[in-house]
Amino acid sequence: MLQKMKNLALIAILIALMVILAGCGAANNNTNTTASNPSASPAQTDWQTAETVVLTISAAASLTDALEEIKALYESNNNSIKLSFNFGASGALQQQIEQGAPADLFISAASKNMKALVDKQLIDNGQQNNLLQNELVVVVPVDSSIAIASMEDLAKKEVKHLAIGIPESVPAGNYAKEALTNTKLWDALQAKAVQAKDVRQVLQYSETGNADAGFVYKTDAMTSDKVKIAFTVDPAFYSAIEYPVGIVKATEHGAEAEQLYTFLQSQEALDIFVKYGFSVPS
Repeated sequence: MLQKMKNLALIAILIALMVILAGCGAANNNTNTTASNPSASPAQTDWQTAETVVLTISAAASLTDALEEIKALYESNNNSIKLSFNFGASGALQQQIEQGAPADLFISAASKNMKALVDKQLIDNGQQNNLLQNELVVVVPVDSSIAIASMEDLAKKEVKHLAIGIPESVPAGNYAKEALTNTKLWDALQAKAVQAKDVRQVLQYSETGNADAGFVYKTDAMTSDKVKIAFTVDPAFYSAIEYPVGIVKATEHGAEAEQLYTFLQSQEALDIFVKYGFSVPS
């Protein structure tokens, strides 16, 4: 009987030791798992970053090159913010915002498109400002032999196709129509007109020779080595080309949108715009 009790006591001690050892092993496994896989810990760790915010900027097509450079600079200094651009004709972008398309900022190539959104209370007048200015030029293919040095030269028979943005939706096209109307050439040149969806398409038509000449901004002409500037349109013939920037009221990232809005007006950003041929309002 005594021996039997001793055996039972020994078995109990062995079982207790096994439980203790199993517990220690589980603790070690948990520690190793946490060390090798920090995400297993419910606590936020130092290496985990904040959620990335994507800002959508609807911008005039003529701003493409300058804004792409600004994007690289801005994202390198703001790791939690990514910029996504929706480039196009300002009139089309205005309509998209009116129809509820997502956008945090709007940069137009014409004041009228910004004013339309302010009037419809989609952009606060106090959160929009004139950012840049531009010039209207006429370009021709770099190998063109047609002598074009004035608006009147566009009426020459050698000029068979004249590219112009759709005036109703493309500000560059509207400025061109205004200049042609003021020089009494609009009606006479209608048969030659090749309309484009935005100013970059006008540039493409001129680069490829599908148009003998085209109305683009000075900044667009500067981006291409496939065209040359035939002449600069007299600014007395058209309204001042202004580029306002504004924060869309429907933005879900108000603080981040305001931060970018402020940066775009900083000297650092303006220097990039100037490098691409834009001028800054005085």
